Amino acid sequence: MVKEELIKRSPLRVFEQSIHGGLGKGELGVLTSRKGVGKTACLVHIATDKLFQGQQVIHVSFSQNVAHVISWYEDIFDELTEKEGLDNPRDLHDEIVKHRVIMNFNQEQISIDQILSSLRAMIEQGGFKADAVMFDGYRLTNAEPADIEQIRSFAQEMGIVVWFSVSAVDDSVPYDQYGVSEPVKSLAPYIDVLIGLAFEKDHVSLTLVKERTEQRAKKLSLKLDPKSLLILKQDEQID
Repeated sequence: MVKEELIKRSPLRVFEQSIHGGLGKGELGVLTSRKGVGKTACLVHIATDKLFQGQQVIHVSFSQNVAHVISWYEDIFDELTEKEGLDNPRDLHDEIVKHRVIMNFNQEQISIDQILSSLRAMIEQGGFKADAVMFDGYRLTNAEPADIEQIRSFAQEMGIVVWFSVSAVDDSVPYDQYGVSEPVKSLAPYIDVLIGLAFEKDHVSLTLVKERTEQRAKKLSLKLDPKSLLILKQDEQID
């Protein structure tokens, strides 16, 4: 299989259709669940799909070291290319790595102003014209509404999409059946797309909880496979 066919057949096309074309420039999307359910895997799969399409991605990690994040990308890439039987996967690997930057911060030691200044420097002075920024493990429920609006303003100015992976700081707080905690629900007015992840039998379900101005609880025809850590169509299986 060639790269173009892999992109066309990707379950991420279903994902985009489910939210009417995908996340737009200047919009904020959130993947949320209890800890350990698969948010980072989903985030990396979304990012890798963008890399396949020639887009540039900055992955900002707040909870893991850079080597661990690179391992996530390597594992997802290997699973995807093996599953689809991609021709010359190493050539594609070498190509897309050039379009990815990984940054690591400690949220307790840095302000959102400093984070966005670093991103701006990478995009403007560093010449890395990002299409998407992935905030992995950012404690969004600790942020002030003004911080979230500041991130949105930055995304609009830079013409980028922003995805977050989010768990509540205290995992003992109530979660609903879709994997959304009460603290995350309180942030819904500041989020364009909110997707909850929850264990369901032999897979992780994805539920569209909010899409722009509409509150909803629509289960997507997608799942996260706990073995491969890939987003799949509901009827799809990994051998």
